[in-house]
Formats: sequence, structure tokens, C-alpha cells
Amino acid sequence: MTMGTLDRKTLYLALAAVALILVLHFAVASDSGTAVVSATESIPQAEAQLRRVRQLAATVEGNEAQFQRVAAELKTREAGVLQADTAAQAQAQLLDIIHRIAAANGFDARGAEELREVRPLGKDYGEVSVAENFSCGIDQLVNFLSQVADEPQILATNEIHISGGSDKKKNLQVRLSLSGVVPRKLVPARKGAASF
Repeated sequence: MTMGTLDRKTLYLALAAVALILVLHFAVASDSGTAVVSATESIPQAEAQLRRVRQLAATVEGNEAQFQRVAAELKTREAGVLQADTAAQAQAQLLDIIHRIAAANGFDARGAEELREVRPLGKDYGEVSVAENFSCGIDQLVNFLSQVADEPQILATNEIHISGGSDKKKNLQVRLSLSGVVPRKLVPARKGAASF
């Protein structure tokens, strides 16, 4: 069966029509993404939003002053954090404080020492502790504890065990555990524990 000239012309015309339809379809479909959008806000809504932005802008200066005040207070408080490169150095600073204050009160606090592991204290700091045994008079102990409280570092007495002495001076046997605040970098990382 042969195709006549009329059939060929009809076939070419049909193919051209299909090609034209496909071109128009894809050309029109690609332009549909850029539709005109109407304004959704009215003028009163825009004015209200402008007022809110102006109010926020007016509070920026006050917030900046408050931030500066809080930052200065934080710097003052962090001056009491023990500054050391290692936990052992921080513990040595605590022992030095104990020995220095004890010597100022007339007794020797170089008894048995116990160095404890650094523990986390919140999410930004750590707590380093030492324990020391010594003997002193009651008045010396009261003065010692008072001077520990007056130190510029952030210190706390964790434990204090006092027992009566048997000597003629009525000295007390004291076991004192003293803690200080250190930067979080000195807290050893826990192995195997998930962090939250």
C-alpha cells in the first residue's frame, strides 16, 4: 500500500499541528509561575507594623545599656573563679589558700591532704575540692573560717568535722573540705555517657 500525496500532506500537517500544540503547551505552562499577586496588607496594618518596629528600635538603646551592665556584673563575679590550666593547679591554689590563712591565724594546716576529682557545676563551670586535716583552737578555727569567707575567690566549705582534742590547750581536731569554682574546661569528659 502506497501513500498518496494527499495522505502525505495530511500527515505533515498533523505532525506540524501536534508540534505547535506541544510548543504552546510548554511555553504557556512555564509562564504560569509568574502570576501577579495582590497586596495582602492594608494601609492600617502596615502603619501598625511600622509603630511596632519603631517601638522595638526605641528599646534597643535600653537593652544595650542593660546588656553592658549585666556583662560588667558577670566579669566582676567571674573574677572569683580560680584561674588554672589544670585541675591539679587549681587544687594547689586551694591548698595554698588554706595554708596561708592557717599560718595567719597561728597554726599549721599541713595535715593529711585529699585531692578530689573535679565535678561539673552547672553547664559553664566546674568545682574543685581538697580536704585537709589540722588541729587548732576554737578561736583560731572561727577566725580561719571568717577569713576563708573574705577571700576574693568563690570558695565554699563542703564538709567540716570537728572533734575535741586531748591536749592541755584544748585544741580541736578539724577535717575541712574546701571547694572552689573553676572554668568548665578543667572538668574531665565522661567516657561513655551521653551528653544532653
